[in-house]
Amino acid sequence: MELIKKYFPNLLDQQIYRLSFLKNLYAYWNTYVNLVSRKTFHDFYLQHVLSCLGIAKVFYFYPGSCVMDLGTGGGFPGIPLSIIFPNTKFILVDSTRKKIKIIEQIIYHLHLKNVNPIWIRADKLEKKFDFVVTRAVNKIDIIHNWIKDKFKYKSNSRIKNGALYLKGGDLYDELKKFPHAIEYPLNHYFEEPFFRTKKVIWISNI
Repeated sequence: MELIKKYFPNLLDQQIYRLSFLKNLYAYWNTYVNLVSRKTFHDFYLQHVLSCLGIAKVFYFYPGSCVMDLGTGGGFPGIPLSIIFPNTKFILVDSTRKKIKIIEQIIYHLHLKNVNPIWIRADKLEKKFDFVVTRAVNKIDIIHNWIKDKFKYKSNSRIKNGALYLKGGDLYDELKKFPHAIEYPLNHYFEEPFFRTKKVIWISNI
């Protein structure tokens, strides 16, 4: 948690409490379903919470926005972002039912009112969003085909509606089809070596 406080020094007490409670919740539920890799659990706040909050370093979700977390898995990046942006609605989508059932329990224990987990494939969801966030679910062009018709036409933000991808490594080939994509290297915001190759990629829906 000290890492989170280091980079987000203006958190409210309730946000600090919820973020502090995350590791205990995931430690408990991870014994039932592998929500977080056991190989990386010792670095829970660095590799899972802070990395997801990289989106919050490069982008601000306006109150009233609706955001889909595609392939949320264990609730990342949706749950950490929902704590940081309590006035934004997050729809956490995953096709694995047992993960969604546990995420419901995590949301309940955190008393999060702005999060709704749904067991469904993203391409089958009949709903429009301002933004889509996702972490290492698939290649960008594949995800784009799943979500290209999922965006609201009108934006309530300073940038156009679109997708924010948490990615790592060399993305040259993945981004060939998206010349208008904007890359935000996370090592510009976080000094830990883990972030040397990590990025947030923003691609508008146009």
